[in-house]
Amino acid sequence: MDFIFDRFGQARALKVLNIVDDFTKEAVDIVAGSRIKAMDMVQVLEQAVRFRRRPQAIRTDQGPEFTGRALPGWADERGVRLKLIQAGKPTQNAYVESFNARFRDECLNEHVFRNLAHARAVIAQWRADYNERRPHSALGYLTPREFAARGRARAPDRASTNEEIG
Repeated sequence: MDFIFDRFGQARALKVLNIVDDFTKEAVDIVAGSRIKAMDMVQVLEQAVRFRRRPQAIRTDQGPEFTGRALPGWADERGVRLKLIQAGKPTQNAYVESFNARFRDECLNEHVFRNLAHARAVIAQWRADYNERRPHSALGYLTPREFAARGRARAPDRASTNEEIG
């Protein structure tokens, strides 16, 4: 997981939380808001695990939303390990950094968002395209959604997963 920042409207701040599954390359969620607090992030994760497997680990930087009480408490209650990368070492979370660069180049830099609703609509469309229409060579040229679906079909036991998100 990682945050990326942009602007919308009359130079209002846009904060985006990218949650990416390192194994399936799937954009689990992309949450955009003027502010995203730690408790908001925990609610997003709770919703994600209702519809997906619980990850064994979540890799993040050492930002305040990740190191405060909310995320560690949530992770501890669910048996999810938190892997904090070393300060100044973004390559330790390389896939999400690569994803962020692609997301910035293809979505954020390509649009001038009129307002938050417009930003969310464009981002949702980009995420759908990324997950459902783009084959990845690392996935045997399947889309992330196809690869994830095959993995879920082979591993019916939701508790036994190697899934890690960053």
